[in-house]
Amino acid sequence: MSAAEQSSGRGAAMGSGQTVAVYGAYGHTGRFVVAELRRRGFVPVPSGRDAGRLEALAASEGGPGARVASVGDPASLDRALAGAAAVINCAGPFATTAAPVIEAALRAGIPYVDVAAEIEANADTFAHFAGRARAEGAVIVPAMAFYGGLGDLLTTAAMGDWTEADEVHVAYGLSGWHPTAGTRAAGAVSSRRRDGRRVRYANGRLEYRRDDPPTLAWRFPEPLGVRAVIGEFTMADVVTVPSHLSVSEVRTYMTVEAARELSASDTAAPADGRGRTAETFLVDVVVRSGGDERRAVARGRDIYAVTAPLAVEAVERILTGRTRTTGVASAGAMFDARDFLHALSPDVSLELPS
Repeated sequence: MSAAEQSSGRGAAMGSGQTVAVYGAYGHTGRFVVAELRRRGFVPVPSGRDAGRLEALAASEGGPGARVASVGDPASLDRALAGAAAVINCAGPFATTAAPVIEAALRAGIPYVDVAAEIEANADTFAHFAGRARAEGAVIVPAMAFYGGLGDLLTTAAMGDWTEADEVHVAYGLSGWHPTAGTRAAGAVSSRRRDGRRVRYANGRLEYRRDDPPTLAWRFPEPLGVRAVIGEFTMADVVTVPSHLSVSEVRTYMTVEAARELSASDTAAPADGRGRTAETFLVDVVVRSGGDERRAVARGRDIYAVTAPLAVEAVERILTGRTRTTGVASAGAMFDARDFLHALSPDVSLELPS
């Protein structure tokens, strides 16, 4: 076992046969999560509302029988989570699924992790469940994914011993973005909830605007260099970062090419989730306080595939007691950010401040 596996518990026996329910297991990201759970010695229990897709997944993957459950049927969710040590919700739109699955997790007395990138859905989770989860000693970690989770971990690691910062900038350098059907559906729900407005985090709060976002030049670390980005291309980091860090502004940026692919209706969806795509990412986080600046960088491949080690590492740490709080908390608040990030090797390569 490597040093990274010893630190993160990523050896084959680490899951020790514990069962983890995966809601939305047959989706693109869900398949990656199921495979990662199995690789780490957990027993994934696939669940979701589509019986046909669940049966097909069970036939191709083997393992325990799938459990059909609908967010409109609490009893079916209770059956889906029965006997599980934790649940990972991979089923978007999370505006529809998060609250019912969280309620089921609370009834079952097990931790809840999701991979939501929807800003409003994540904000709802904090607003509606923080007090109750804290009172019950429950653990709920929303946005434990490429968007929201990774940026929050990088920001927390970059902050280090700083107790506050003026600005957090998270720039996404994607070589391409082939959105899944779930990504498009979640984006449509968010757009309707905002009445077509865009959102940013400034002056210590979410602000909704109708003007167009600016196009800027961002100097990424090499080999990307200077690239055109959509400024205020707002992602879930505007919820996760300020949920526990004292910052006035959180700005996120997206390379123009990736933003165009997301908005184009004819952009092909990614492959079926059985292997990583060739698309690469570079997440560049810059934190500024007064005249000082700190930077953290992560590189990897396939934004959907890398969500699986993020979510499963979170479950593994929760189940082994390597957490910092209870209640609803983002990745940077729940875990030791630097240690967590290093545990993602070799899926993610890092440049962190010393």
